[in-house]
Amino acid sequence: MLFNISVFLSTFAFTGRFPIAPGTVGSFIAVLLAWPILMKFGVLGLATATIIIFIVGVWAVDIYQTHTGANDGNEIVIDEVAGQWLTLLVASLDIVHLGIGFLLFRLFDIWKPWPICWVDFNLKGGFGVMADDILAGFYALVCLWLLQQTGI
Repeated sequence: MLFNISVFLSTFAFTGRFPIAPGTVGSFIAVLLAWPILMKFGVLGLATATIIIFIVGVWAVDIYQTHTGANDGNEIVIDEVAGQWLTLLVASLDIVHLGIGFLLFRLFDIWKPWPICWVDFNLKGGFGVMADDILAGFYALVCLWLLQQTGI
């Protein structure tokens, strides 16, 4: 039973099973979900959701990896959701800002500049899977904030 729940959560309601670019699909779904959260609950609501999804992700991914032996498999996308939501904490509700936040997060999640690459290679388990995307989200958040300060 716990394994089934961990599959559902780790793949973020099976979005991670999308055959092409599951991480990008998971990030896109995260943007679509962030918008109503921001509309109804504001930045505090999205911050709370990000913390909850991070904690749930650590737990679910630990169980998922234990049962499957997959170490941060492509189907695990709950980490993209947490990182993407972190990025969007500074985004306005403007579609352009949400889109730029999406692109910046994907850039840092794929590129993995230091120390993201170090975390990706050295931290294991659910925490390690979630942590590198949180760092990518933080990098993207800073860049999005800086861009918005310039009037973009």
